Amino acid sequence: MAYPMKLTILFSLALFASNAVRADDKAIQPLQSPLAEETFQTLIVVKALEELGYRVNPPKEVDYNVAFTSIANGDATFMAVHWLPLQADKYANAGGDRKLYRQGTFVEGAVQGYMIDKKTADTYNITNLAQLKDPKLAKLFDTNGNGKADLIGCSPGWSCEYTVSQHIDGYGLSRTVEVTQGNYSALIANTIAQYQNGKSILYYTWTPYWVSGVLVPGKDVVWLQVPNRPDPGKTVADTNLANGKNYGFTVSSMHIVANKTFTDAHPDAARLFAVMRLPAGDISAQNMAMRNGQNSSQDIERHAEAWIKFHRVQFDEWIKQAKSAKN
Repeated sequence: MAYPMKLTILFSLALFASNAVRADDKAIQPLQSPLAEETFQTLIVVKALEELGYRVNPPKEVDYNVAFTSIANGDATFMAVHWLPLQADKYANAGGDRKLYRQGTFVEGAVQGYMIDKKTADTYNITNLAQLKDPKLAKLFDTNGNGKADLIGCSPGWSCEYTVSQHIDGYGLSRTVEVTQGNYSALIANTIAQYQNGKSILYYTWTPYWVSGVLVPGKDVVWLQVPNRPDPGKTVADTNLANGKNYGFTVSSMHIVANKTFTDAHPDAARLFAVMRLPAGDISAQNMAMRNGQNSSQDIERHAEAWIKFHRVQFDEWIKQAKSAKN
């Protein structure tokens, strides 16, 4: 049966409009910190969203504090590297579950703490952060001649900054230990150079990250124990690890945090954020590739695409579950 021309045009326009709804949506805006090593996991989420049909802008780099506020206010859509428990306060201060969406665990088993070179640890039997209250031991890590140990700490504004400060104050280390802050990547590169020149080193680090692929725990460096919480009246979290060690930080996890208005309106994206999982070891391996020179935007894009190709069955299952939430 032939349709009148006018009816045919209207039907075609309606069909086009129904197919174009997703294309006309406001583009998703991902955020990440200026740490380039966060790009890999962010891109994997971006590519999953694109497979669902969303338009996604390139990730913007902002400070973590700005990220939570921007996402809560709807100026950005999501961030793939929300650390718990370290950033629990940032989540709460930005509006918590009222304005933000956080379901599932993207990355499990992230560890943080302090490390020193194994040679110095073995020679002076240093196993505990509190031992640096001894001026003679602290001076071993003095790099600027002021008699204090120089501890490479978090970049300013990172959530770990508070915990490091709490440890220094709680153990009475302020007279013997000086925390050096700045661009972490630059500071740790200098620390590695010092180690290679035979000098003692003391630094904060975390996993997954490439540093532990260069300064290998147990071989080049060792974790310092922080067995007694310095402020038990205020510190609620238990920092003991399953292996009996205590590095002063709780085992962390990373989560995708998103604007709640967006996830309420897009249940497929919400389900996707909840079901995605990325092994910490895979992030460390990719970060190590960046350390070894594969650090251009094209390289990181290639790494993300290669990971998806190798894990295609798992990736397709995420997409399937996300689509089912829309039905």
